[in-house]
Amino acid sequence: MQLRNSSSRYGAVSIFMHWSVALVVFGLFALGLWMVGLDYYSPWRKEAPDLHKSIGLTLFAVMLLRVVWIWFSPAPPALASYSRATRIGAKLGHGFLYLGLFAVMIAGYLISTSEGVGIPVFGLFEVPALISNLPDQADVAGVVHLYLAWAVVIFAGLHGLVALKHHFIDRDATLNRMLGRKA
Repeated sequence: MQLRNSSSRYGAVSIFMHWSVALVVFGLFALGLWMVGLDYYSPWRKEAPDLHKSIGLTLFAVMLLRVVWIWFSPAPPALASYSRATRIGAKLGHGFLYLGLFAVMIAGYLISTSEGVGIPVFGLFEVPALISNLPDQADVAGVVHLYLAWAVVIFAGLHGLVALKHHFIDRDATLNRMLGRKA
């Protein structure tokens, strides 16, 4: 399998980033839901949020690399069988997933840095608090983070269902291209 995207399918780098980001997004969502229910005496009360933040910041870096990779290795063109509505829907859907995911991560950063303290990443280095002390920063960012996380996860699930629809009902190459298979 080639590293870069071709005119007929995605390359190994795009495929790896796509599925890795999907796995991490759903994992972070599950971790986030679990950790907000921890009580004061739980041994995970400090460790879970630290892990969530470290993984989230790593995901942010991967998403930045993913955007750069798209410029370096553009996605294959839409299939000729796609209607105009399908092409527009795909562009809007992917745009929402990217923008929504970046917005969720930025909101998470704003929650974590609201008191002017940086965020340690796996104990290796610290991301500084560049924006802090905005009025109700943690509360507003927390609401945005929660609702956008739900929206991104629900939309990502719909994205998966649409890919399955293309594969099993339309019988086109949409899913096979993201799996690295020939049409």
